[in-house]
Amino acid sequence: MSQPPRLFDNAQIARNLARRAGPGNFVRDLVLDDLADRLGAHIRDFSRALLIGPDAASLPEVLASASGPVRVERIEAFAGDDDFPHLPQGRQDLIVSLLHLQAVNDVPGHLARLRALLAPDGLLMIALVGGDSLSELREAFLSADLEVSGGASARIAPMIQVRDGGALLQRAGLALPVADVESHVVRYATPFALMAELKALGAANPLADRPRRFATRTLLAHAAQAYAARDADPDGRVRATLDIIWLAGWAPHESQQKPLRPGSATISMKDVLAKS
Repeated sequence: MSQPPRLFDNAQIARNLARRAGPGNFVRDLVLDDLADRLGAHIRDFSRALLIGPDAASLPEVLASASGPVRVERIEAFAGDDDFPHLPQGRQDLIVSLLHLQAVNDVPGHLARLRALLAPDGLLMIALVGGDSLSELREAFLSADLEVSGGASARIAPMIQVRDGGALLQRAGLALPVADVESHVVRYATPFALMAELKALGAANPLADRPRRFATRTLLAHAAQAYAARDADPDGRVRATLDIIWLAGWAPHESQQKPLRPGSATISMKDVLAKS
């Protein structure tokens, strides 16, 4: 069996995370607030639950569903060279993955392995950075690379799109798949302020094929100029897109709702439209 292409360098991701400046992380905080709302809508007891994410020690030990507290075992997402984290034995009622899947090389294989750990009717919830995130910075660097060196370099990671989310969940064998996106626009004083925050968050270039030399001052100046020309507001601040994609699916179980068989409908759409 052929191996998937190696897009991400796990060792570099670990180094990026180790160099973070301070414990603050507004992206993680946004995701945790959203998770509280989403999990809180489920009337369900989750007796065995995992919470996977970078800097796992900073994640909460207790979540909450509509039925009450959910104690989770926290798992470090980028603990080794393998995409797949070290997980405990035994089936889980709930697995939550936060801000990890966007830097996984074999996404279908990763989801299939998480699915295999779920107990029947267990829930998998995933939040990842995707969609149009950092599209402004991507375009700015592309323009600068073409102008300075005549070619493009791998500087911004490719992003999973929300339209692909449901298909990925179905491919992994999950039932009742749901995929949606929470879009945010974050503003910065300058493009350099955005680049500095990415580094401070441990989100510097994670690509295996990244340039091995630091970006030159000339390249950075051209990128900042291109960014401001395309994505600056009247007050001079620049916009950055942050799309958080949410995926959710259940391990199959006989109690779950199932679609009707084709041709089993008892009401004709033609009759309904004729009455409207």
